[in-house]
Amino acid sequence: MTHLEISDLLGIATTALPELEVTGVSEDSRQIKSGDLFVAVTGEHRDGHDFAPDAVSAGAVAILGDRTGIHRLEGCPYLFSARPREAAALLAHQIAGNPTETLTVIGITGTNGKSSTASLTQSILREAGIHTSNYGTMGYEIGGTILPAPHTTPFGDELARLLAQSLQAGDSHVVMEVSSHALAQERVAGIRFTAAAFTNLTQDHLDYHETMEAYRDAKLKLFTRIQGEGAFTVVNKADPSGAAFEAASPVTTVTYGTDGVIRVRDIRLGMKNTRFTLVTPRGDIDVEIQLLGHHNIQNALCAAGIAHGLGIDLATIAAGLGRLERVPGRFEGIDAGQDFFVVVDYAHTEDGLKNVLEAARHLCKGRIITVFGCGGDRDRGKRPKMGNVAGRMSSFCVLTSDNPRSEDPKRILLDVEVGLQKAGCAKRDDYVTIENRAEAIHHAIKMAEKGDLVLIAGKGHEDYQILANETIHFDDREVALEALGARG
Repeated sequence: MTHLEISDLLGIATTALPELEVTGVSEDSRQIKSGDLFVAVTGEHRDGHDFAPDAVSAGAVAILGDRTGIHRLEGCPYLFSARPREAAALLAHQIAGNPTETLTVIGITGTNGKSSTASLTQSILREAGIHTSNYGTMGYEIGGTILPAPHTTPFGDELARLLAQSLQAGDSHVVMEVSSHALAQERVAGIRFTAAAFTNLTQDHLDYHETMEAYRDAKLKLFTRIQGEGAFTVVNKADPSGAAFEAASPVTTVTYGTDGVIRVRDIRLGMKNTRFTLVTPRGDIDVEIQLLGHHNIQNALCAAGIAHGLGIDLATIAAGLGRLERVPGRFEGIDAGQDFFVVVDYAHTEDGLKNVLEAARHLCKGRIITVFGCGGDRDRGKRPKMGNVAGRMSSFCVLTSDNPRSEDPKRILLDVEVGLQKAGCAKRDDYVTIENRAEAIHHAIKMAEKGDLVLIAGKGHEDYQILANETIHFDDREVALEALGARG
């Protein structure tokens, strides 16, 4: 990419640009190769400018950042942008050949349900014979191969490369979870979205956004950028924030849920499947999905709304919804032949925990024993709320560590205990605190009896635990199987 092309794309006067050729973009100095442009981002904890020497040593030909009054840094040309991440994303997509001019990209945002909705949508598209990539919390799936996901939504430069890979792999569609962080940081700049979907909005990430209004407004950014022929949005009409998303949409909106154009009737919740009649403007059809609980009906409705907007027929939608066997770490059953249920779920918000506990109650006539905690260095305000909902809806709670990060695990547990006690729970009678997560899971499974359900919430598909000074291998599903084996 020449300096003239950079000037045209970013609106930088050619007089401020030296003659240079840029072959790649990255804000990670460790990923810089000869000919790349290094993006120096001033972040929450680190300033990318501190890594400029490393980037230049690795072959960076220019540096892009938000500092004024600088023309050269570490001997390299310094390009100014008030929004360097947005500028970097635009450059990265241009260098990658603007893959979303060819791809159909579907963005899904919301507090809960993004991963399940994305998987259900991908299943419908595959049923329709459409090759589909899926980028999200559980990994980046391209051409049937899953790559690890360090972030729910990758940074702009990585996204451009992934989208180009999807196109090269023969995928024509991409389903993407779009986080509020990614929208606030303009990671998705340069992407032409065909569709945007909103699942729900409940408290989360206020350590970053500070207020629910700012959190909502970040997600609304996905909707305001949807445009073009055939573009549409999908909104959960039953959510209190649904009206704001519908109003923000500059294109046709497909609504779902109560009073939506996509809705359900005749719900039948089972122990192995969920059945309902899907009601749409094109007719009604009976659906059987293998995912459990009311919350997964909402996820299925959102996926059906997306498919409806894409013009997929009802029979294919129903078959695609039914074909998905499971979503890793989302109400995932652990079966070692025991006479009680063990379920692992990613629920890490008050609403998410409420949803899975409601689903658990439909399955279980015995006690619900809930193992959960809250992450460190994250929104403290949701901790007592999660404690309260767990205390009200569980028979017994085992309070434990999640990913404590740099916080004192005991301090986190005390924050959660406030909510348990407000729910009328007494320590030892209604809950215990076991800081070590493996010991907590063993304790819960050891105390389970016939007909009970042990819910292990918070980490879901994750196979690690982030402690103060290290990240260790830890998988709730593996530990649950070990605990079941230890019962004999």
